Amino acid sequence: MHRSSGKSKNSKTSNAPKQKISYEKAVDPAITEYAVSALNWLRKAEFLMSAPKLNICVEDTGYEIAFAGRSNAGKSSAINALTNQKQLARASKRPGRTQMINFFSLGNPDQRLVDLPGYGYAAVPEAMKIVWQKELENYLIHRQSLQGLVLLMDIRHPLQHFDVMMLEWAHSRKLFVHVLLTKADKLNRGPASKTLQEVQAQLKKMKLNFSIQLFSSRNRIGLEELASVMGGRLNYTLEYPQGFDMSAIPEASENDVDADSELETETETETGTIAEIEQSIAIEPLFYLSNYERWMAECIVMGESGAEPYE
Repeated sequence: MHRSSGKSKNSKTSNAPKQKISYEKAVDPAITEYAVSALNWLRKAEFLMSAPKLNICVEDTGYEIAFAGRSNAGKSSAINALTNQKQLARASKRPGRTQMINFFSLGNPDQRLVDLPGYGYAAVPEAMKIVWQKELENYLIHRQSLQGLVLLMDIRHPLQHFDVMMLEWAHSRKLFVHVLLTKADKLNRGPASKTLQEVQAQLKKMKLNFSIQLFSSRNRIGLEELASVMGGRLNYTLEYPQGFDMSAIPEASENDVDADSELETETETETGTIAEIEQSIAIEPLFYLSNYERWMAECIVMGESGAEPYE
């Protein structure tokens, strides 16, 4: 009588070593090179100065990216992780300790990272909070070198009241915003990705075309992506290797010039259509200066001054 060995016909296949499946998308090597280079550049960050008022800030020239968010969203930790310096921005277990506008130079004083006072919970007297909010307002409205905001939100509590108001105000001011969903290590991969998609959908619903990513200071998730975004906004360019001969690049020929002219003509022909499309889907700004002043008032009156910070 034939006895079954208990093994299926596909036993060789089932016993074969499992191949690890990667869900990561292929990345353009050029983009990766820029991101790595930008991250190394950001690690040159040095403390420049702290200013309680706009009129004594660093001279308003060059390029700045400001970090903004609730007082317990992890701004200081994100800056320290990004620059690979543990004490560059002072982190505290008590939210709301950043009391001034802090400037950090990035290799030269015309390229700067700015740490803004957190909004929302802050264990400080109301009179001091009023001063902070007024100076924050002045900075965001009048600072010409400000190229955009990195808006930090705890991934477990995204799009809080003041976050939404800041997003809408930035949109009305045509200010670039990159949303950072911090503390991504607090969630498993599935829930974190789901939250990212939900926030993306909500921003789209609000007609806010802002970029967004997951981030974790503890696990160093998203550092290169953030560095790439900041490098682009701060006018960072890859350095030419030593010995690179610029004269070796051939000059444009007449044929190249003719080709460029044809391309410009085609672009001009399509511009009218593009403009019509943009006009047809144009939306009115959602949040004007008067609303921003109302937001500042709400920060003070509603204040969340009695609210406990969430961990």
